[in-house]
Amino acid sequence: MSKPRFVISSPFDTYSGYGARARDVIKAIIKSDKYQVELLSQRWGETSWGFCKAHPEWRFLLNYLAKREWNQSQPDMWMQITIPNEFQAVGKFNIGLTAGIESDTTKAEWIEGLNRMDVNWVSSEHAKTVFTNAKFDKMDSKTKQKIGEVSLHKPIEVVFEGVNLDIYKPLGKSLPKEGIDLSGIKESFCYLFVGHWMNGALGHDRKNVGVLIKEFYETFKNHKGSKPALILKCSVGTSSYISREAILDRISKIKRSVNSTDLPNVYLLNGEFSDEGINELYQHPKVKAMVTTTKGEGFGRPLLEFSTTGKPIIASGWSGHIDFLNPSFTTLLPGNLENVHESAANDWLVKESKWFQVSTIHLKRSLKDCFKKYKQFTEKSRQQKQYVKTNFSWDVMYKLITTKLDESTPVFSKKVELNLPKLNLPKLNKLN
Repeated sequence: MSKPRFVISSPFDTYSGYGARARDVIKAIIKSDKYQVELLSQRWGETSWGFCKAHPEWRFLLNYLAKREWNQSQPDMWMQITIPNEFQAVGKFNIGLTAGIESDTTKAEWIEGLNRMDVNWVSSEHAKTVFTNAKFDKMDSKTKQKIGEVSLHKPIEVVFEGVNLDIYKPLGKSLPKEGIDLSGIKESFCYLFVGHWMNGALGHDRKNVGVLIKEFYETFKNHKGSKPALILKCSVGTSSYISREAILDRISKIKRSVNSTDLPNVYLLNGEFSDEGINELYQHPKVKAMVTTTKGEGFGRPLLEFSTTGKPIIASGWSGHIDFLNPSFTTLLPGNLENVHESAANDWLVKESKWFQVSTIHLKRSLKDCFKKYKQFTEKSRQQKQYVKTNFSWDVMYKLITTKLDESTPVFSKKVELNLPKLNLPKLNKLN
């Protein structure tokens, strides 16, 4: 019996968080060996293209590229991995997969997109809650009168993003594959931030990088004795000379705003890293902790991956990543919700929505405490490592995906060849 035809449209070949998410989900579906998988490769914003060809472990996905005439017949299964307003029902059964939303509300167009699918998968409880609670007035385009309500009426389920424990693991005595060189960093204690520095005035970009840098300077300025450093694995969307110079200029402006000439160092790593290279960075002995003051996450993949090191994590205490950052084992910073600033607003982050701003008092205190009382922090963070390995690995995610597919997808009718039995008919005598 032939397998159901499963066409998946996603940015799996891009250097993006959505690309990584798509590759993991596609790999799980292929591994299940229950479907005839065909892939449609889509771009993702301005992020770089050609990930699979550059990474041998992922080149196998290129063997599943759909043919040009893929849409001449309707797929049994259709999945789109993107933002919900782009969802279209193409197959006999349709799955929308999205990391979701970073703020506390969404747009009616996103809910309408979710409602076009048979079932929707999101990465976190935060995204599920926002979509489930969203309600909008439906207005007549001519009379401008309310004619109904837009709300979610299709199933929505949380399918987390599992970490690959074959990649994110201690290096042991093996030689590094990428050779991450931090010899130019003199400090032996470094905080690490990983993420894009996106649009927004100081204190209003989504990852809140500007606030992190400013408060790091303020925390350790004029500090007697050795100081920690802050490493930014960062870009403005693409890794390039222009990106590097733009970030260095932003850092310089923040540095000049701090009233001191005795400041800690902030270093920039700008470039494309393989998963193995990122793991080497995480495992590097100079990298002692990860810190983020993010205003909102659909999931927060770097935080999950860094958890496997057993090193401390200091993070905003709101949105997608709190699904897997156990408050008993990590430092979740308090704060308050504030409106998305107009400098950061876009087609899916509306000004009317709110997201998180950390308490800088608690951020400074946590940075100081982690530096001074590191052993106390690592006693907790080692438990976070085990918590993630047990509950949020790629293998656990794979089982969840296969279970969800088995539970929700229908049985498709198949063309069956008609094989008639051979009849033993009596021979007829030939007439003379």
